Amino acid sequence: MTDPASDPALAGLRDRVRAAAAARRPLCIRGGGTKDFYGEALAGDPLDMRGYQGIVSYEPTELVVSVRCGTPLAEVEAALAERGQMLAFEPPAFGPSATIGGVVAAGLAGPRRASAGAVRDFVLGATLLDASGNVLRFGGQVMKNVAGYDVSRLACGSLGILGPILEVSLKVLPVPASECSVRMPMDEGAALQALNHWGGQPLPLSASAWRDGVLTLRLSGAPAAVDAAAVRFVRERGAARLDEPQARAFWAGIREQTDGFFGGPLPLWRLSVPSVAPALGLDGASMLEWGGALRWLRSDAPAGEIRAAAARVGASATLFRGGDRAAGVFHPLPPANAALHRRLKDVFDPARLFNPGRMYPDL
Repeated sequence: MTDPASDPALAGLRDRVRAAAAARRPLCIRGGGTKDFYGEALAGDPLDMRGYQGIVSYEPTELVVSVRCGTPLAEVEAALAERGQMLAFEPPAFGPSATIGGVVAAGLAGPRRASAGAVRDFVLGATLLDASGNVLRFGGQVMKNVAGYDVSRLACGSLGILGPILEVSLKVLPVPASECSVRMPMDEGAALQALNHWGGQPLPLSASAWRDGVLTLRLSGAPAAVDAAAVRFVRERGAARLDEPQARAFWAGIREQTDGFFGGPLPLWRLSVPSVAPALGLDGASMLEWGGALRWLRSDAPAGEIRAAAARVGASATLFRGGDRAAGVFHPLPPANAALHRRLKDVFDPARLFNPGRMYPDL
């Protein structure tokens, strides 16, 4: 971490925060703006984090990279790719200007999440700025250092309500030696049953996606294991192999939501569901990911109806894109969880300076 007194970009951010706190003017923390659609409406004076950028350290042998918040995601991924490594949680960029700070603050992971883990599972340490302009450091830069680990993970998916993320240390992983994607016809119920069955077997599954009566799987790992699994799916399920360009384009479309499913005027709902839950039977078009644990829904059904169906199976429903947001973007929190969120906000941002109302009205 750069000495706060010697870095002009960091000094400028601290001055902006202190001035806003003195004037009691809320701040809207922003990076590349590619995820502005996610969450409640933006509020406050813009606090642009893009000037504070750069890869601070990268140790390929240690599988750790430390990055300033304003660094473009594309720059980080290019540096990792040169050494045959990757961000295994496959964060969606949703545009070329995405920054690493926005990746962590949004907490969104791509198709590999079910096999590799969530964003928070790869955060080893984080540095935040509080409402007094103080620099707060949590966690470490090596995988064996777990001091403050839970505090670092709080920033993941917080949408900036705890304060600006200045720097983050992330665990990285080697790019798989081999990958192959296969595709087979299957209805939704059969796909859920099969995915849960395969999840308990030693198969190199790294991604799954079902829509329109077709299940697509990605296999990743050692060449022999990938090839053996692909042969099995072809033989037992009549699956067809995708050629490499076709597979790459398909999974990129799922990750970046450029796939045709995500287009159109209907609201897009994101449902986090136990993978063993049956099909929810809601009106609209659906897509399954993460072995059935993530379910996308294109529907104009009332928010209450969708959330009630989700709650019946122990799930939550987020209005991801579009739609009437009067009922709230995020699933209502149980009282105990809501109280915990408020206590955290009180500790990190008692003046409600940062991204007010971005998640819930009182945060």
